[in-house]
Amino acid sequence: MNKYSVAVVGGGPGGYVTAIRLKQYNIDVAVFEKERLGGVCLNHGCIPTKALVKNADLVSEIKNSAEFGITTENLQIDFPKIMKRKGEVTDKLVSGVEFIFKKRKIPVIDENVKTILKDGEKYKILTSQNEYLADYVILTTGSIPKELPSLKFDGKNILSSRDILQISELPKKLVVIGGGVIGCEFASIFNQLGTEVEIVEFLPKLIFNEDNEISKRLAMALKKSGIKLHLKSYVEKLEVVSDKVKLILNTGKQITADKVLLSVGRIPNLSFQFDEPDLTDKKGFIKIDENFQTSAKNVFAVGDITGKLMLAHTASKQGLIVADILDNLINGKNHKLPHIEYANVPRCTFTNPEIGSIGLTEETARKKYGEILVGKFPFTANGKALGLGETFGFVKVIAAAESKKIVGMHIIGPQATELIAQGAILIGMQATFEDVRNIVFAHPTLSESTMEAIEDLEKLAIHKL
Repeated sequence: MNKYSVAVVGGGPGGYVTAIRLKQYNIDVAVFEKERLGGVCLNHGCIPTKALVKNADLVSEIKNSAEFGITTENLQIDFPKIMKRKGEVTDKLVSGVEFIFKKRKIPVIDENVKTILKDGEKYKILTSQNEYLADYVILTTGSIPKELPSLKFDGKNILSSRDILQISELPKKLVVIGGGVIGCEFASIFNQLGTEVEIVEFLPKLIFNEDNEISKRLAMALKKSGIKLHLKSYVEKLEVVSDKVKLILNTGKQITADKVLLSVGRIPNLSFQFDEPDLTDKKGFIKIDENFQTSAKNVFAVGDITGKLMLAHTASKQGLIVADILDNLINGKNHKLPHIEYANVPRCTFTNPEIGSIGLTEETARKKYGEILVGKFPFTANGKALGLGETFGFVKVIAAAESKKIVGMHIIGPQATELIAQGAILIGMQATFEDVRNIVFAHPTLSESTMEAIEDLEKLAIHKL
């Protein structure tokens, strides 16, 4: 029976990153992953969709190239080639991770973990083929797309976010059920590629956890691009007839589409059994304390299965902290453990326009602090944005009035997902808007919009009336 100090169950962004860090700490570790390393993010989510985002954005730029004095004719989209490139990008990144594991001699056990049992002071991990023993276990098996009682994936007409990445033909019409991050991203991608798109969302706004003003601007942009929105709506009836999907909404609206993307959330992927009765909460997520410890001794959990924040970078950060904890326990080190404030984890949405958010929304900030300051600066007044021809949107900064600390930043517009790193640094360092006066922002850059939004907290933005 093979024995390891640490068994990592799941090779996604939480698992593979943690395993590499443990190996850097000279801790014996093995990863159990039945598919390729990288999990959903690298193989079926973040990375392949970002490859498609580039194609979609490029198509939009070409279509709008006349304003730059460039004339293009007979624009053709080779969808199979687009999907082929998506696969190549994914494979290159995943192969890179696999190469790191090979060079660092980290075992990857491509067997399906069936059961985890307590065995004295250790844990016995049972797969379909073998038994393994470990002193510590890290559970990081991620999440899977959620179905509805009346709507099930069939892989052909009713697609999950994973299924839609495998289609071979560009649909003429796509209905997206669910107006969250994943649904809006795919709606934006296929809309730019020329597909007619409609979004059906049960709630009164898109990406419900976003700042209200950001959500409204996104809806405005998507409608302007030709996407039809059905808010406060749900599907009462769905049937597939002659390879077409017919939907009837609660509003009486009838829609016919080639494909339906069902994107109504994700649920924890707990495909193994664990002899610990109090491991999960009522929603099926694994319960953890502030040190990611489960109810079972020496068993940790990170990533989507904890239900804290379903983002790849959250899983990775959680895992790196667990690696520090285990280095302290196993090697007697004394790492200072950071605390994750989940509200202050950056959230990125790769629609067109992009959204980057961190910290409190205006609504939640008012509830927490009462008196707040709000500063905004539009990209229409930014020189770099004007040069790029991308002036839709703004930077919004929120500060607590009494402490002057920046507590939220929300951006919709060009390169918002990159710009939000500034907010992550400032909020992570608990900076006040007075601290920002010591920072020089380069010109001409989009970053100046962040600077002026912060200056607008005191109504001192130079380029805003």
